[in-house]
Amino acid sequence: MDQQALIEAINQKMPFGKYAGLRLLELPEPYLVWFHSKGFPEGKLGQQLALIYEVKLNGLEGMLKPLLVPRTQG
Repeated sequence: MDQQALIEAINQKMPFGKYAGLRLLELPEPYLVWFHSKGFPEGKLGQQLALIYEVKLNGLEGMLKPLLVPRTQG
């Protein structure tokens, strides 16, 4: 996993569901655990969700928060 792919994953917005619009790094851990148990979606989003699951599982969220792109005001 290269740095750009990691930055893209943590800043990717959840496109559907209860947490639509939140960046993947901002998703609550229990939601990611649920996806892990039910199966991540196919494709790039599923890979990114699996990565964020591993990040949170291993306690690395705080280390990656500085890489979040600031939200635009509006």
